[in-house]
This record gives sequence, C-alpha cells and structure tokens, in this order.
Amino acid sequence: MPSEPTDSPPRIACLLTPLFPLAARLRSEPELIQEPLAILAGNGHAARVVAATRLARRAGIRPGFTLSQARARLPKLIARPCDAECEYAAQEALLDVAESFSPRVEDGGEGMAYLDACGLERHYPGESPDEELARSLMLAVEKRAGLPIRVGIAASKLAARVAASQPHSPTLVPAGEESAFLAPLPLAQLTPQAKTLATLTSWGISSLGELANLPKDEIVSRLGPAGQQLHSIARGIDTEPLMPRHPPPIFREGMELEWPLVNLEPFVFVARAALERITQRMQVRGLACERLRLSLGLEPDGHHERSITLPAPTRDIKTLLTLLRLDLEANPPNAPIITFTLDAHPDKPREAQLSLFGPTALSPDKLATTVARLFSMLGDGRVGSPRTVDAHRPERFALEPYAPPPPPKERQKTPPGRGLLTVRVLRPALEVEVITRGGQAPRYDPQDTLNTAIDEVAEPITEYASPRSDERPISIKTLVTDETTKKPRIDGSVRVASGPWGLEEDWWSSDRLERDYWDVELASGGLYRLYRDRQNGDWFVDGIYD
Repeated sequence: MPSEPTDSPPRIACLLTPLFPLAARLRSEPELIQEPLAILAGNGHAARVVAATRLARRAGIRPGFTLSQARARLPKLIARPCDAECEYAAQEALLDVAESFSPRVEDGGEGMAYLDACGLERHYPGESPDEELARSLMLAVEKRAGLPIRVGIAASKLAARVAASQPHSPTLVPAGEESAFLAPLPLAQLTPQAKTLATLTSWGISSLGELANLPKDEIVSRLGPAGQQLHSIARGIDTEPLMPRHPPPIFREGMELEWPLVNLEPFVFVARAALERITQRMQVRGLACERLRLSLGLEPDGHHERSITLPAPTRDIKTLLTLLRLDLEANPPNAPIITFTLDAHPDKPREAQLSLFGPTALSPDKLATTVARLFSMLGDGRVGSPRTVDAHRPERFALEPYAPPPPPKERQKTPPGRGLLTVRVLRPALEVEVITRGGQAPRYDPQDTLNTAIDEVAEPITEYASPRSDERPISIKTLVTDETTKKPRIDGSVRVASGPWGLEEDWWSSDRLERDYWDVELASGGLYRLYRDRQNGDWFVDGIYD
C-alpha cells in the first residue's frame, strides 16, 4: 500500500533591516545617503549615537558616542534624532512587501518580519527554491520599501532570525540542521539574561554547541525555567509559533522636520515624497487612497488636522498633492510646522471585466484619476452624477458618486424613433424683462422675414385658454448686467406661448415657492422655458429647448 503523505517541514523566512533607525531615516531623506549622518536617541547631553552611515563610521563614530564626542571626530557630522513616525512607516512598508509574498506574516518589530514560506517553493521551481525566494525578497524590499535587507530561511523563527543576522545574505539553514547551525555561535547571539550569561561563562561555556551538550536535567536544576528554555534553543528547538498579524486599516507616513516650516511650498515638497511612499505601499497591496488625513504638529505645542475625502479611490500623486495644497490654502495652520503625518485610508480600486466581442470598457483606474482631478479643480460638492429628488422645484437635485453603467455585451444599433426635445438648463436662471398682454406691446418689424409669416393684423401670438390670459408674454428682453455678459442673450417678440403651469412648493414655510411656467417660441426662432415669480413679479429664463 502506498504510504500516506507526510506534512512538509515548516519553513520560515526572516527579513532583517540592519541599523533600522538609520535605514528608516534614510528612507524618508534619501538625499543623506552619501552624507556623514548619525542617529541619536535621547535628549540634550544624554543623547547617544545609535547608528551612523558608512562615511561617519569610517571617521571613527561608534554607537554610544555623545553628540559632542561625535562632532569632535567629525565636525561636519549631520545629526538626526530617532523619528518614531519614520520607523513606523518603514516597518509597515517592510510588512507590506512581506505580505505580497505570503498571507501569514508576523511583525518582529525594529526592522524585522517573519513570513511563512511553506508552499512558496512552487513559484520558484529552480534547483534552489529557498535561495531564489530569498533573493526575490531582498530585491522586492529594496525596490518597493527602500530598505536594506538581510534574509534568513530556516525551520524555526529563532534559526531564521540568527541566519538573517549573519553578514552574508541570504543564509539558508536546511531542515533538521538547526542545531548544527547554531552550535558554533556565541551565547551572546541569543541575548540571554546577564545573570544567566555570567553563570554559563563561569562554567566555561562559550558557545551554543557546548550548552547543547550539557545534560538537560542539570541545567534545569541549576538555572530554572530560563536555563531550560536556553538549552532547548541551543538544541535548535523553538516552540514559539508564527503569530500572523492583522494588517492596519490605514497607510501612514510622516516625519519630524529639521526646522519649522512657515511657508506652504517647502511643506508641499516634503509631503510629495511622503505621498510617493504611500502610493508605492498601496500599489503593493493593489489598493488606492479613498480618504487622506493630515496631522500637523505646530510650534511649540499646537496641532492641526485636516481630512480630504476623494470622490473615487486613486493612486495619482499629482491629484492627491493638488487636493492637499488646495485644502491647506483654504485652511492654513496658524503656526510653523515641525512634524506631520499623512494617513491614507485605502479602498479597492474599481475593476472592469474585459469583453471579447463588446466595446471596450472605461478603465476604472483612469476614470477614478480623472474624477479626482476634477474634484481638485472644482471643489467639494461639484463633481458627481446628478439625480432627481422628490420635489417639484426643477433646480433641485442630488449629487451622487459618478459610476457609469457597464457597456453592453454586444454592440447595439440605435433604434429609429422620433426626435425629442431636450432642455438645456440655465444655472442660475437668466433674469429677463417680459412684456405681457396687459402691458405695452413691442414694436413689430415688418422687415423681419420670420414675422412676415404672421398676419400683421392678427395677434402676434397664438391664443390658449388660460385663467390669466392678461399675463401672457408677448416680448422678452435680456437685462444687461456684469453677470449676464457671458450668457446667451434672449431678445425678441413671442410668436407662440403655452402656459401657464403653476408650481407651488413649501407653502407652509417661509421659504415657499410660487411660480408660473411658460413655454415660448420667439419670432426669431428660439424655444425657451421661462417662469414668473408670483411673490415679486420677476421673470426668468431657466431652460433652452434644443
């Protein structure tokens, strides 16, 4: 009988960024990569160097130096404090890349991440799948997250972490050889407690292999639970499972500025780089920005927050930056800016199914970008699809997000039919001067070729039964004002008038509406819709029939 398939041994990959505080800062300020830079932790005289660039290390600057000691060795040293926002964003960028390879990723903190590599060898069918996977991880992290990376792959988290800490990367530990890999390493590699390390050193134990050869019972009786755990680790046994994390609902980028910014232009330049990093992270996950929130730290202890909701998810940097600039120009902070944080709330971009025989559908990504650009130019409440509302007033409508219907599956011919008139609505309505039957009639020009079709003796308009026939318009003239110079002029005698149609709305409130609507055809050939406001008697043209 064939043997039952056995479970494959676990494979865990560890991603480790060396000198993480420095790498996180250089990710936000890449122009400092070739400069002598040191990252300090602490305040004042208690600040100590925690990491430095290669140029600074060549000058003799080491971790633990004070700023005065470091400047004594290198007067042109550039100093930056540890930035929690930069480190948070860099850690999230590292995890984003890891989650693009495997759905099970654990946050190791401080520039470290673990991912479950079981089954990924199917994507790398070469002679060494683990090595190909490790090199793909290194290339993806450096390209997408902008971080230097080391990779170690083993059957346990501990062995993978130790492998990733080796100077030559990637480091691969074959399954079942964890103990042999850890044996030559010093005890300090596992960072045990200082008291336990001193005890083992006094016994003459200097490596993990020597500790693994000691009897387990003797270690437990002398060192207790800590010794038992350390002995198991030395033997390559790691009982700590992989703890997958839940990805955060937002993408955050930010940093502390070197000096306070008073003007908007320098801040927009810095914010553009942050938006580029955010869009790169969202692209890794196949997401786009739906809402952008800006938090500003003001000098000395102020705070300023703004939130921008986009009409459609987008990753277009120019659009996001334009919206951010316009919002800050309309609502400027009242003090210099010393820190900032950008939070992008993501959403899945719109998708479209391609058709083999039908017409090409609109690109959802390009459509979303176009709508967002229109939103940035026109402002809030001016971009969308108009929808009718339950009201009598013609100008009332609701604005909904623009979502075009899908194209038909096959090309369809337009069915023949009679032509219909459409109304080109004027917003706002054009105020005009109207002479009614009860008023003075306009002068009739017999040279007008269109008017010659009308009997000069007959009435200049067609009669309709109306309870208010004395209000029937017979002449229209546009009122010339500064606001109407760019609008169409509507002047002439009325040839045909139909109406009135009364409209009353909100009669119980102070904002009541009372109008009489007419459809008129001018002797010059235009067809218009106009109304008279009963409350003040003013006339307006609010539509042109095309």
